Amino acid sequence: MTIPATLQVTQLDLDAIATFNGRVAVIVSNDGKLNAPAQRLNRLTKGAVKRFVESAAFEKLEEGCAQELAFPFGLAAEALLIVKLQRSAQTQMARKAGAAIGAALDKKDVLVLSGYLKRASDVALGVLLKAYAFTDHKSEGPATETPTVTFAVTKPEEIDAAGVTALAEGVFFTRDLVSEPANVLTTTEFANRLKDLEGLGVEVEVLEEADLEVLGMRTLLAVGQGSRSPSKVVVMQWKGGQDEAPLALVGKGVVFDTGGISIKPAVGMEDMTMDMGGAGVVSGVMKTLALRKAAANVVGLVGIVENMPDGNAIRPGDVIKTMKGDTVEIINTDAEGRMVLCDVMWYAQDRFEPRGMIDLATLTGAIVVGLGHENAGVFSNNNAFCNAFLKSAKTESEGAWRMPLGQAYDDQLKSHIADMKNVGTRAGGSITAAQYLQRFVKDGTPWIHLDIAGVASVKSATDLAPKGATGWGVLALNRLVDDLAAAGEA
Repeated sequence: MTIPATLQVTQLDLDAIATFNGRVAVIVSNDGKLNAPAQRLNRLTKGAVKRFVESAAFEKLEEGCAQELAFPFGLAAEALLIVKLQRSAQTQMARKAGAAIGAALDKKDVLVLSGYLKRASDVALGVLLKAYAFTDHKSEGPATETPTVTFAVTKPEEIDAAGVTALAEGVFFTRDLVSEPANVLTTTEFANRLKDLEGLGVEVEVLEEADLEVLGMRTLLAVGQGSRSPSKVVVMQWKGGQDEAPLALVGKGVVFDTGGISIKPAVGMEDMTMDMGGAGVVSGVMKTLALRKAAANVVGLVGIVENMPDGNAIRPGDVIKTMKGDTVEIINTDAEGRMVLCDVMWYAQDRFEPRGMIDLATLTGAIVVGLGHENAGVFSNNNAFCNAFLKSAKTESEGAWRMPLGQAYDDQLKSHIADMKNVGTRAGGSITAAQYLQRFVKDGTPWIHLDIAGVASVKSATDLAPKGATGWGVLALNRLVDDLAAAGEA
């Protein structure tokens, strides 16, 4: 388990700057004016700060980036980071500036001197998120000790250290799950890690294959029947609200996806350890809500399976009956995520009658073709609900783009031997996948489908994450929970 750096907030003490060991970071506005901490650093370093700020190098330095001065004269610190950031910087830029500090932590304690800054909490979150590294399977092993990040500010009450840490822990939980190889994160191990959330006050229930058979989750079970790992559904309930119906989050948890009998090409198949990304995001959100004791009712449900080719695996041409009762003709066994989700979505509505339902899945390559790695695809049957999510995602700088739904796309799913096919044509593949899922949304249930295939894991570092798992969605959904609670509507 990857643990974020320890975040603490203290009252600014200018006299303590000179003797701080580790690293010191100071934020300087774009106009080069030095605040009180920067002025003290300038005196201690015999004018080095001012010389840099007045140089062409500072002028060329992009906002949100940092310049390191190694072993600065007059300081006990081994490095001084000068971070360029406007006092009125917005969320995304503030987090980017924090990430510049986080990228330079190097397992050393850091003292951050932000001066007066409107979004110091966002800077702090950026520090923690960027400092993530998944090392569980390297010789060094996971870090047993974490550096301490100390924000020395004039108004310590303006930074909620516990809240920022809760967000980082939720994102890290998601990143860890998505990063794990399938021989480690088996279906059983995944469920066990979610059971551990009981220690935070989450009610966790694991439905085994026998339970799923009784419930009639035949399409979910069909996906996993070629694997030696048992299929499961994990139900996580956070009851922090009053008597209101919960918001339901449903995640696809395919711990490894070979494509089944419709086997994938060998090139790139190793990436299919991340095909449980939707379930990973749901898990991270539930952890964050519990850590910060969110005043809301939320239920997270994840369908955990493995899609393998085997003599017992489902075949193209098979017909399976869903929990809802509709029959599905299997055209492609690699379109397995929607078969997992449809049963879990129906169960979520039957059991919890949620005020709204959001499913998340690394569902289609088509969404990557359409939106790349910058935005998740957003599909919805309810404008108000969808707009609330898009607002939350924008506030958290997590890319999301609404996609269309329509009868013409749905018509592609018609089957001559069953109620529907599990795929349409190649054209509009992410949309027909969403249309399939919409068939399992009850009338009156506000619903959002998030296709996160392009954003759950990336090949190069982003502003807030290294290469690999991003944890996309934890921040946006956490904010949405609060926004809906405040509005009293779904």
